Amino acid sequence: MSRSVPVLVPLPLDTPFDYAADEGELRAGDYVEVPFGPRQVIGVVWDAAADRRVASERLRPIGRRLAAPPMPRPLRQLIDHLARVTLHPLGGALKLALSVPAGLEPPTPKLGLMPAANAGAGRLSAPRRKVLEALGEEAPQAPAQLARAAGVSAGVVQAMVKAGLLVTAPLAEPIEPSARLSRTADPLSAEQAAAAARLRAAIERGHSVSLLEGLPGAGKTEVYLEAVAAALERDAQALVLLPEIALTAQVLERFTRRFGRPPAVWHSEIGSAARRRLWRRIAEGREPIVIGARSALFLPLPSLGLIVVDEEHDGSFKQEDGVAYQGRDMAIARGRFEECPVVLVSATPALETAWQAQTCQRSGRGDGAFGHLVLPARHGGAAMPEVGLVDLRQDRPPRGAWLAPSLRAALTGTLAAGEQALLFLNRRGFAPLTLCRACGHRLRCPNCSAWLVTHRLRRRLLCHHCGYGRSELEHCPACGTVDALVACGPGVERLAEEVAALVSEARVAILTSDNPASPTEAAALLAAMRDHRLDVLIGTQIIAKGHHFPDLTLVGVVDGDLGLSGGDLRAAERQFQLLYQVAGRAGRAARPGRVLIQTHLPEHPVMQALAAGDKERFYAEELAERALAGLPPFGRLAALIVAGREPSETRSFAAALARSAPELPGLRVLGPAPAPIALLRGRHRQRLLVIAAPGVDLPEALRPWLKSQRLPSSLRLQIDIDPYGFM
Repeated sequence: MSRSVPVLVPLPLDTPFDYAADEGELRAGDYVEVPFGPRQVIGVVWDAAADRRVASERLRPIGRRLAAPPMPRPLRQLIDHLARVTLHPLGGALKLALSVPAGLEPPTPKLGLMPAANAGAGRLSAPRRKVLEALGEEAPQAPAQLARAAGVSAGVVQAMVKAGLLVTAPLAEPIEPSARLSRTADPLSAEQAAAAARLRAAIERGHSVSLLEGLPGAGKTEVYLEAVAAALERDAQALVLLPEIALTAQVLERFTRRFGRPPAVWHSEIGSAARRRLWRRIAEGREPIVIGARSALFLPLPSLGLIVVDEEHDGSFKQEDGVAYQGRDMAIARGRFEECPVVLVSATPALETAWQAQTCQRSGRGDGAFGHLVLPARHGGAAMPEVGLVDLRQDRPPRGAWLAPSLRAALTGTLAAGEQALLFLNRRGFAPLTLCRACGHRLRCPNCSAWLVTHRLRRRLLCHHCGYGRSELEHCPACGTVDALVACGPGVERLAEEVAALVSEARVAILTSDNPASPTEAAALLAAMRDHRLDVLIGTQIIAKGHHFPDLTLVGVVDGDLGLSGGDLRAAERQFQLLYQVAGRAGRAARPGRVLIQTHLPEHPVMQALAAGDKERFYAEELAERALAGLPPFGRLAALIVAGREPSETRSFAAALARSAPELPGLRVLGPAPAPIALLRGRHRQRLLVIAAPGVDLPEALRPWLKSQRLPSSLRLQIDIDPYGFM
């Protein structure tokens, strides 16, 4: 007897579809293959019924159930929640959790070789006897391993297979050391031990959210490692989210040292075969610790007992393409569905996170709702570095250079003392702009309203928004003048040239998100810096957080004002966090540190707070400004971006969309106006901004309005609830 089963497919559709299945054959969470139109697609048996019921005789049968552990219920709840709060189709949200369809098929067993029943009955050559002796009691063995153990060629082994002397048999999976038998932890300070005890208690209670805040170098990682150990002691899995792949190497080393085996690492750089195997191991509960980027949040961990969001303030936890979601908020939601604790870790918490923690403490909710744990000092007694401002209006760099005399002197003095320096400039490449001295033409991206960035090391001109690139030019494309193109402004590559000219004997390296090209090379570069095989590290925001270099005593910020301009409401917050974090790389060990920030705006509140080391004052002033304007966390925002190939059609639809906006209490719609990047990937963009007062359920207020729109096929409407970028 058949029954109707709702199946959700990973397509931009908002409801499951009914299929026919035998009674009792399937349960919610099972992965199935179903016919959808003319093709077969993979879907998940869902909890909610389809919106439209179909007569049983018209139902198409489910093709097959895939032999994979079912998707855990908390993950299905997270997908439902994600679709609701982002106004994204439910099937599109499911796609995030079905990123490795090959992992749903059982892995092909690896085959080894073992002796046939009559292998030793006849006369054997000396090499063949060696093969049988090497097998011994350890059969089966992989062919290559067997040949090495016997000291014979692979041809001897293959000949024995053909002769029927060796037969194939499945290889047993290697037995890995358990991470549940944790090794002795590093000694903790009194403050660390108190914070760790509270996190261990949170593991016992179930769901809670804790903010673990501490100075750079305060030992926050060691504290949350204790929470991971507590989760493993309860036979639960731990998920640790990191914002940058480059941070993985050092964290991996600390986890391996603490738990005796490396954790599973999940990010976009993993090869497809390794990704498939790892996804399967995670789904089967065979990986107790998973470290990954924000996409790891949608892995099917069956016994999740702890979620840690390290550097929770980092903007890379916000996904802006496709399903626009905030990874930190989704981590908290998954923790609620899993009934497990969530630990948010940062030296500079997001303003919303800090405000939430303060609000809960003032209301007396404390540990039970949103605990706030603070590590007030650096581990081991190291002092925070002295921060000085270099006023570029007075202390000007030499002509054609970018380092002011005071920073140049500090750099040469630091290297002469046998110490290391870090120079921070949040600009990749050699120069952000190339123009023609003859006619003034500027080299632009043909697909975006953005300049092409010169990358001298690759000899390429690149767009950092769409990826367009071309080789460097010898003549101006507008007027044809040869040798008239000049690179304007500094990038990290240009800065490296200046440092090499200033201190020619120094060992200098560049670290950005695209240089080195792989996580392995980035890890090797960071290890070289940590072991003092480099003298100066020059980089972008990838070097600002999580790294520990014992001999690094000088941090120079080349352009402290970069990021403060524009209409982004979080510009000041983001720049303060970034510079505070990069300053925290200096003086983390025995030698004191020093930070010099070059700026044209030394009177700016961000610069004054950094120089004074007064983070609390900056947060208080920023919160007061947000409260006056009704901006997050004292209200909510939604960005609606209309994009199309034809500018007039795009403007017309955006204007019509604004005119049809609902008139609801506590809701304002601003715009449309051209987006700051008005042309992106060949599409013209108009932007509307929705501002909601506290207490307004923003997604539910927008849903009927946006659902009523008939969007032409030539246009796209991107919905971003709680936007972080305003480009």
